[in-house]
Amino acid sequence: MSRPLLIVNPRSGWARTGRQFPRMLAAIERALGDVEIAHTTRCGHAIDLAYRGALEGHDPVISVGGDGTLNEVVNGLMKARADGGAECAGRGAERAPRLGLIAAGTGGDFRRSLGLQHSLDAYLEALTSGRERTIDVGLARFTGNDGRPATRYFVNVLSAGAGGLVDRYVGQAPAWIGGRAAYYLASLRAIARCVRAPLRCRVTFAGKTSERLISPYLVCVANGAWFGAGMHVAPMARLDDGRLEVVSLGLPSKRYLVRRMPIVYAGAHLDEPGVEHFGCQKIEFEFDHERMSEAQLAAAGRRFLLDVDGDALGGMPLSIEVVPAALVTLAPPASRVGVA
Repeated sequence: MSRPLLIVNPRSGWARTGRQFPRMLAAIERALGDVEIAHTTRCGHAIDLAYRGALEGHDPVISVGGDGTLNEVVNGLMKARADGGAECAGRGAERAPRLGLIAAGTGGDFRRSLGLQHSLDAYLEALTSGRERTIDVGLARFTGNDGRPATRYFVNVLSAGAGGLVDRYVGQAPAWIGGRAAYYLASLRAIARCVRAPLRCRVTFAGKTSERLISPYLVCVANGAWFGAGMHVAPMARLDDGRLEVVSLGLPSKRYLVRRMPIVYAGAHLDEPGVEHFGCQKIEFEFDHERMSEAQLAAAGRRFLLDVDGDALGGMPLSIEVVPAALVTLAPPASRVGVA
């Protein structure tokens, strides 16, 4: 194994990672040996650090932080893969360095899909066991927060609608609330302010393309099964099956959505009225202008926002496709899923 690179976000988990990492380091070095450590200092920094780590031949590249940090690490590794950086490191152009995870943020949703218990011992066991798992990655193209076209990879869940508001409200929550409570309260606040947006979808699956009309408060395109600090939004999602799962929450009303929100944590929402599910390899979303007034379009532009692996990154229009078998992770076998 080449020298591992740890990319540490000291601000994740309301800065708990920065406080706890010095106490974690001794155990990490006992398990992994000599490691290189890089701390992030700004938004997007982990993308640059992971890309450089791939060029320099580090393997694995390990994210130490929340799901947003992991997303940036994935984007750096995918950039290296696309640019041939992995070939420069002697691995062959088809493969980036292996991806490792020590989840230390607010939500911890991706580690649930990997089947990892939330403990340092469990993360280190996965990193040293030699077990590898190849996973798919989603590629999204959308309108960035600055109004310009943007591109982003994701490994867990991309949502549109209330989820983008939740990200913003979680970021405003005080540190003492805690992860799941912060997401729950932010979800209630987001539901109060979100809008239902009629969407026109162009769906490609198994070589066939069709069009669908949906009107959700929230629509999720899932590679992993959990988001929002433990909401089991896509129980059928698998990280390595070459497809993405679309779950549209077009429930009868906001009040109904609030009352039934607890069942989303249990993954029991798929039979609720107004909930739709379908698979895809590619999907394109745009507001259905024919079903929306100018006022509705303006409100949707402000409030029907994107959540990309826990980060609020932009809005519609949106195009997503799966990149099959894109990365190799150090994780338990696929049969070990469903970890709380």
